Amino acid sequence: MIHPNHNPWVCPFTCHTADQSAECVSYKPAITTLPATYLLMKKHGVITGAGTGVGRAVAIALAKEGWKLALIGRTKETLNESATAAGLSDDDHLCLAASVSDWDAVNETAKQVHERFGPIDLLVNSAGTNTPKRQLFEVSQEDYDKIVNINLNGTYYTIQAFLPPMRQRKFGTIVNIVSDAAIWGVPLAGAAYTISKFGQRGLTQAINAEDGKNGIRACAILPGEIETPLLKLRPTAPPAESYASMLQPEDVAACVMLAVNLPARAVVQELLVRPRR
Repeated sequence: MIHPNHNPWVCPFTCHTADQSAECVSYKPAITTLPATYLLMKKHGVITGAGTGVGRAVAIALAKEGWKLALIGRTKETLNESATAAGLSDDDHLCLAASVSDWDAVNETAKQVHERFGPIDLLVNSAGTNTPKRQLFEVSQEDYDKIVNINLNGTYYTIQAFLPPMRQRKFGTIVNIVSDAAIWGVPLAGAAYTISKFGQRGLTQAINAEDGKNGIRACAILPGEIETPLLKLRPTAPPAESYASMLQPEDVAACVMLAVNLPARAVVQELLVRPRR
């Protein structure tokens, strides 16, 4: 039986079944942080868009804290490079090439992750794209569909694939890398990108509204301009002198770690971070 003092909000363990000891070894009265035993155990996370940019930086940051990670992205080569950069051993990571815009591929990927690691503790949605011809008068239907399918539908697909086991355990964190374009539309972002980011922000709010009671917390990180490969899709390259003042991927990764490492009772629902200029 589960110990009467067992609190699933602060105890993520799945070991408390009918044939286990009645004592909840992780419980501490007046707990102020995650249990020390949880901080020492191998935690399991999934990162989409993990091959470059923010996704890679998040992988590096999590690996430093001992996480086992499933890295998802479009190409196996860049995912392997991220695993190497993060110093992940073969036992501590899984690289899976898949497009988050493909519902079937996402669910197959989730199946492989769960078979390898079991239920996960963290999902970071970092996959995203844009197009050079991005304003309303020029964006093609093909490009519009691609942007919305990757940025918004892909986030929804991965959440639907990984959230149910979190909900069952009553523990889990979801971090969506959104954009400050989710607050206001500007020509630089483009119409399709802006639509997708408003949707991601709303999806994050829906998770907290519906599943907060189930031990789930979701955070939308809204970065301003970041120096990532996505800049290559700009209609024109930014001025060379502007790169020095842009956010770096590791800055956004630090925001992810804040959302992840807060006590389970606390949720950063949104975090706006912009270059100081």
